Amino acid sequence: MKIKPLLDRVLLKPLDNVKKTTNSWIYIPKSSSKEKPFVYEVIAIWTDSEIPVKVWDKILSWQYSWDDIKIDWEQYKILASEYILAVIED
Repeated sequence: MKIKPLLDRVLLKPLDNVKKTTNSWIYIPKSSSKEKPFVYEVIAIWTDSEIPVKVWDKILSWQYSWDDIKIDWEQYKILASEYILAVIED
């Protein structure tokens, strides 16, 4: 099945195996708060969109934001671009 998000929406896949520090030594701590940032990989975006991310970018967004969906038994998230906090550069 192929899904193409509309307008400013982004299809994301959660990443589990992510290092907890960046190359510039910024530590991403585990928080006791329920609402915490989480790392996702961009799977699809709208073709004519002006969103500043590309497919395969890694982004930081809130874990409990927007809609969770299951495609072929894998978990994904459809998210409005305004909820993307940052793009992670390797």
